[in-house]
Amino acid sequence: MAAWIWILIVIGVLVALGLIVVGALRGREKKQRREQAQELRQEADTRTQQAVERERVAQEQVKQAKESRRVAAEVGARADQIDPDTDREEPASEE
Repeated sequence: MAAWIWILIVIGVLVALGLIVVGALRGREKKQRREQAQELRQEADTRTQQAVERERVAQEQVKQAKESRRVAAEVGARADQIDPDTDREEPASEE
């Protein structure tokens, strides 16, 4: 065989090896990106769950505040009924 044929074969083998290496590197990079995306999704899920819990707590606090306001209004109305100096015709609620 002529030397130029061997040179072409060597070049072909090197190109094939280069393509294999590039493919393997891309595969590893894709795997790393998949892992990173999975971690970000888990973080997003955790943050979403925390936000939902905070919203639930906030709604409960709003409910408690409204109940406290209602009780305060009742106590104020009772005080107005008891106080002889209060004009009973005026409404006592402040909502």
